[in-house]
Amino acid sequence: MITISAFADEIGPELKQQMDVCESHGIKCIDVRSIDKINCSKMTVAQVKEYKKQMDDRGFRVPCLGSPIGKIKISDNMAEHLELLKHCCDVAKAFGTSWIRMFSFYPSAGAKIADQRDEAIDRMRQMVAVAEQQDVVLYHENEADIYGATTAGVKDIFASVRSDRLKGVFDPGNFVTEKIKAFDEAWAVGLADLTHYFHAKDKCYGAKTCVPVGEGDGQFSQIFADMKKRNWSGYMTLEPHLSVAGQFAGFTGPQLFNKAVEGLKKALTAAGLEF
Repeated sequence: MITISAFADEIGPELKQQMDVCESHGIKCIDVRSIDKINCSKMTVAQVKEYKKQMDDRGFRVPCLGSPIGKIKISDNMAEHLELLKHCCDVAKAFGTSWIRMFSFYPSAGAKIADQRDEAIDRMRQMVAVAEQQDVVLYHENEADIYGATTAGVKDIFASVRSDRLKGVFDPGNFVTEKIKAFDEAWAVGLADLTHYFHAKDKCYGAKTCVPVGEGDGQFSQIFADMKKRNWSGYMTLEPHLSVAGQFAGFTGPQLFNKAVEGLKKALTAAGLEF
């Protein structure tokens, strides 16, 4: 069974509107990335408790915190970033989850991330150590330009950092950005086995913004067909980016979000996947 969640800040900044639009589509899960234009990593626990109360009152859950952890350069201060991770652990727990989305670092200025592999892996190990101490699970997303942007990078991370506190997020749209065939060159050659969470984002090669699931080059029909064979179940989070696709956030708006939901449900139904 697929449980649909959403980066609902793509609808608008206010939590009420986020919940209203999600609820109109039967979606009762939100991966909190920002509310009231406050990134989750900058929220106080007191603010989170108020947001959590509003969500509880309407029966909403937070499966995973959409943090920006790991979206820094290799040359940036790691000690400070580990403190931010610890804060995100507190935020996640206040939202009622122990799952935190994260990344595997950008290269230092003028460098190539492949040449800084050892530093990236070492930093991943440091973050996993914090996760073990804080009793949370980190979910690594294949974001463009980071060490784990490619199939080889993702495989290396999970081969080198072995822990039940580190799991994988698969994002087809981000592979398209890297000019990688999401099914042929990623999912079907080992990443399916490393995927515990899925981001529903589709894109056409060379485009700046995204398109509804099934309308781009993300090979969703092949991925979903294989999910059906595997009896894959878990969270599938809409991250449409239909209007703006930025480095740290995206925007879709309520009307285009409706189109994004329809596209995802259509593709899931065509594959025979229950949601």
